[in-house]
Amino acid sequence: MKKSLLALTFSPFLMYAQEVPKLSDEIALKLLEKPLHCINQEYPNKTAHIINNAGEVTLTPKDLHPSFYGCFDWHSSVHGHWMLVRLLKTKPNLPNAKDIEKILDSSLKKENLLAEADYFTKYQLTTTFERTYGWAWLLKLDEELTTWDHPKAKIWHQNLKPLTDKILQSWKTYLLKQTYPNRTGVHPNTAFGLAFAIDWAKANNDQEFESQLKEKAKYFYEKDQKTPAYLEPDGSDFFSPSLEIADLMRRVLPQKEFVLWLNSFYEKRSLENIEKIPVVSDLSDYQTVHLVGLSFSKAWCMKGISKALPEGHPLKKSFKKTADVFLANGLPLLFQGNYGGDHWLASFAVYSLED
Repeated sequence: MKKSLLALTFSPFLMYAQEVPKLSDEIALKLLEKPLHCINQEYPNKTAHIINNAGEVTLTPKDLHPSFYGCFDWHSSVHGHWMLVRLLKTKPNLPNAKDIEKILDSSLKKENLLAEADYFTKYQLTTTFERTYGWAWLLKLDEELTTWDHPKAKIWHQNLKPLTDKILQSWKTYLLKQTYPNRTGVHPNTAFGLAFAIDWAKANNDQEFESQLKEKAKYFYEKDQKTPAYLEPDGSDFFSPSLEIADLMRRVLPQKEFVLWLNSFYEKRSLENIEKIPVVSDLSDYQTVHLVGLSFSKAWCMKGISKALPEGHPLKKSFKKTADVFLANGLPLLFQGNYGGDHWLASFAVYSLED
């Protein structure tokens, strides 16, 4: 018998509201079940490849993407691999660490990643492939490897380099001609992509790229005021458009400037609205389940914004507290759905649980 909407939506919150979710070894192992199950699962698959001729009709996801063919779509596979690297890096004593290492050895083979890089020139109309959501997660994966002083990480990082270089080349070309931001709550969200790209540029000391990204962020968002966040979310959002912008701008502006910007960015009714828990009416629906991810992305944005604010700012404590509520709401729902959420939500959970 199906749970009622109210029970499904609010009972996890009531159950976990007094607990502050942490990325314990137990939770990590539970979350790891998701990408470990789907990394090598080719079907079902939502390929974003544009078929240019009859010869390409028979190409399978694995033919097109020998490294990132699993987990339903390319970007989910990429951030699933990021999650494996992240947990292997931060929790090396997990009982399945060797299994994770073997999977990464297989996926991050040099020849596989060369084929992934070649995809962007071998086929027509690939310049927009995964722009910029998948690009951002690829850079996040590389950033994780770049900042890990481990022999395996160095090999995987070097193997990934042709693909990373291809993404960087594409992004730098696109950045010059991108006239308008995408203010959506799903994959093409520009603010999310710019934020992850800035993180990568800092970690890799690419000061020129970092400067270009920050200037573009200012061009897009520095004059934003009274953002209409009271209209959020759309029915399949996994990002809060307004919070993604704020999480980006805390990376871009000095603290004093950021505070002034943030104070004029949100009105009371918008703040009240974005702190509401998303209502998820059907966890089995591949679009509606996006709203579980919205809890996680809101949590990581609010955490980041809270840390960037000075002591005494009214949002510093409230955003941190609300982030914990979103996490407590999202985690139980993550384990109640099907492949529509299983192929990607664990990565969002891990990123949002980070301090």
